[in-house]
Amino acid sequence: MAEEFIEGFGGARLAVHRVGSGRPVLLLHGLFSSAEINWIKFGTAAQLAEAGFEAIMPDLRAHGASEAPHDAQAYPEDVLVRDLLALVEALGLTDYDLGGFSLGARTAVRGVLAGLAPRRLVLGGMGIEGLGQWARRSAFFVDAIDRFDEIRQGDPAWLAKSFMKTMNVDRVATRLLLGSVDDTPPEALSAITMPTLVVCGADDQDNGSAPALAEVLPDGTYAEIPGNHMSSVTEPEMGEAIVRFLTA
Repeated sequence: MAEEFIEGFGGARLAVHRVGSGRPVLLLHGLFSSAEINWIKFGTAAQLAEAGFEAIMPDLRAHGASEAPHDAQAYPEDVLVRDLLALVEALGLTDYDLGGFSLGARTAVRGVLAGLAPRRLVLGGMGIEGLGQWARRSAFFVDAIDRFDEIRQGDPAWLAKSFMKTMNVDRVATRLLLGSVDDTPPEALSAITMPTLVVCGADDQDNGSAPALAEVLPDGTYAEIPGNHMSSVTEPEMGEAIVRFLTA
């Protein structure tokens, strides 16, 4: 596993983890998580490397080993998309695949709408409602951050608090980041023309209907794997579904 730092929007240092050699696959993790938790620890990156790909996995701004500035000016509208565009350019990617889980899937979609042209696209843990109704989901996480010290077991935000605590999340930075994310309305998805895999846990409804998302995409395919929103990325079926799609 190799690690390097690349400048994102505004010069923010973004940690990038790489494993394998071959066709590049750029993978974006989910909210409060990291490349280590979503892609490396449970074997998805290794599965891709074994299948002849190079897995390239950044830690998003305010996550993992990447910079987490506390300046509001470091979080303009769609800052994660701006970081993604900067990473693709800095890495010299021209013929590559792109994937993401949850917030990473949302970022990947908006990256394509901003001009990226991966050969194939993978959207994990995402439904059509999750792309277009961000304000409601964001408000839930902002509330969890604001009430962090008072949340007790049994509170709907308990799992979010526990995960933030486990991941040692910088709550100031991630609260700023949450306000920078934009919605993607269903009608915009007609521009996502490359073959796209929507892969989601059977018990994962956190971001709405994944089958409905696959159906509305011009060239969408749905794959159901075991697990819920937290556990599906730990299952070997996640990597198997991605490898199968990218090698088809």
